[in-house]
Amino acid sequence: MATADERTGIPYQRDGMNAARAEFYRGPNMVIPPKHLMASTSDHIPKLSDMNQHQEEVSSEEDNSPINTPMPNPPTVTSDDFALAFDIDGVLIKGGQPIPEAVDAMKYINGENPYGVKVPYIFLTNGGGKTEKERCLDLSRQLDLDVDPGQFICGHTPMRDMAERYHTVLVVGGEGEKCRIVAEGYGFKDVITPGDIIKTRHDTTPFRTLTDEEYESSRLLDLDKIRIEAVFVFADSRDWAGDQQIILDCLMTEDGWLNTRSKTFNQGPPVFFSHTDVVWSTSHEHSRLGMGALRASLEAVYQALTGKKLNTMAFGKPQIGTYQFATRLLQEWRKESCGIDRSPSTVYFIGDTPESDIRGTNEFNEITDNDWFSILVKTGVYQDGATPRYKPRMTCNTVFDAVKFAIEREHRKNSKGELGSD
Repeated sequence: MATADERTGIPYQRDGMNAARAEFYRGPNMVIPPKHLMASTSDHIPKLSDMNQHQEEVSSEEDNSPINTPMPNPPTVTSDDFALAFDIDGVLIKGGQPIPEAVDAMKYINGENPYGVKVPYIFLTNGGGKTEKERCLDLSRQLDLDVDPGQFICGHTPMRDMAERYHTVLVVGGEGEKCRIVAEGYGFKDVITPGDIIKTRHDTTPFRTLTDEEYESSRLLDLDKIRIEAVFVFADSRDWAGDQQIILDCLMTEDGWLNTRSKTFNQGPPVFFSHTDVVWSTSHEHSRLGMGALRASLEAVYQALTGKKLNTMAFGKPQIGTYQFATRLLQEWRKESCGIDRSPSTVYFIGDTPESDIRGTNEFNEITDNDWFSILVKTGVYQDGATPRYKPRMTCNTVFDAVKFAIEREHRKNSKGELGSD
């Protein structure tokens, strides 16, 4: 049952530790103001060459009957009635390298297909730990195309709105100082990291010692004068034990004042996670633990220490607010890059994790005016032969099969085969 946090006024879910695995993905429906959160946009979608037309087997309950043979040299048009949204890890990228079919998939939707249609698209990932600009540069290099920040949402992107509410915050996760840089870029005025606290008092984490580089970049604090107003887990922790210890210290303070200890254990600051994925897809053959596992662990340890439940809050997929944010970003991107000033009737979301990608897309589809169509691929967290807890409307082997399916489905919907406008 959803209720509201007395300190923040933000709704959250009461998550018991005996809940099913999928319950760890729950979180609030964050309502994000649209305009001032939008990233910048560019004025074009690139067109690439050398399309590979290799197609893998596709399974679906959808109609897969043959379609009319397209024209041999169709005019290039831009879709004004449908769009695409992509998860990244396990769909396009795995272990830092592009999935083989991903590059061809992006060429296909940028016009190198039998219909000559270019499809507007955005990226919606629970990953983070870097600025959106840096993530776009990485993805552009990996996929051999130009990705603009106006197309990109990290798990922590909607957190920028919180800078208006909280002044001094503890930011956890990521490599080095990158998450502090992200938070300061969002407008947070006083950003504290676990490294700052460890540098100031080294026995805070008895089993962790800062590297020379970490020590140099961390800041000395006057712990008696620091009041943590909120804790933000921006990216996956590199040291669960140390980061959990410091988060728990903050949660057990009197109103966030470091060097104090509450007698009631209900006075600490709120804790926000940028997403709740328990596992994610890497280069390892088995999925690895993600931020959702840290969240579950933190809640369990807090209850073991205090006897009280810890109600954390989450952004990212499958939270409805993230999809609302994505809808507004997609509409803005289509307007700025394609001159299309209306919402698409259908958005195909392609993901690899049933508990976040598919669940979120299906639940958002129940409340939105657009048709958000969930597609699950077999190159990431989901393994072929398993029964997904949340059923997609379509299952494909790869992202290339998924984009091909989407375009052909739109072709079938339009008896004239006109997928876009000049």
